[in-house]
Amino acid sequence: MREVKRERTEEVIHRLAAEFIRDNSGKTSLVTVTRVELYPAGKEGKIYFTTLPEDQEDTVLKFLERKASEFEHYVREHSRIGMVPHLVFKIDYGERNRQRLDTLS
Repeated sequence: MREVKRERTEEVIHRLAAEFIRDNSGKTSLVTVTRVELYPAGKEGKIYFTTLPEDQEDTVLKFLERKASEFEHYVREHSRIGMVPHLVFKIDYGERNRQRLDTLS
């Protein structure tokens, strides 16, 4: 997959993931999509997120794993991406650790 096309696809998926989570999740926690990474072939990708409060991460991850196929259908309906990659949701531990370092400074 060309670099520009991959970056554009990542941006579209990032926006759609944020919209999907906003519309489908409960209001018990704030979920932020931090980044999307597609593999070079463009057939698979990961969506990273953080939550507030942090103790809700596992609950949100299980929710998003259950909704993964519904999210891929949502991407098909709301974008012009030809082939929607297989997407998995992951907790963004790197972002969480960076935020902790910022508070320690």
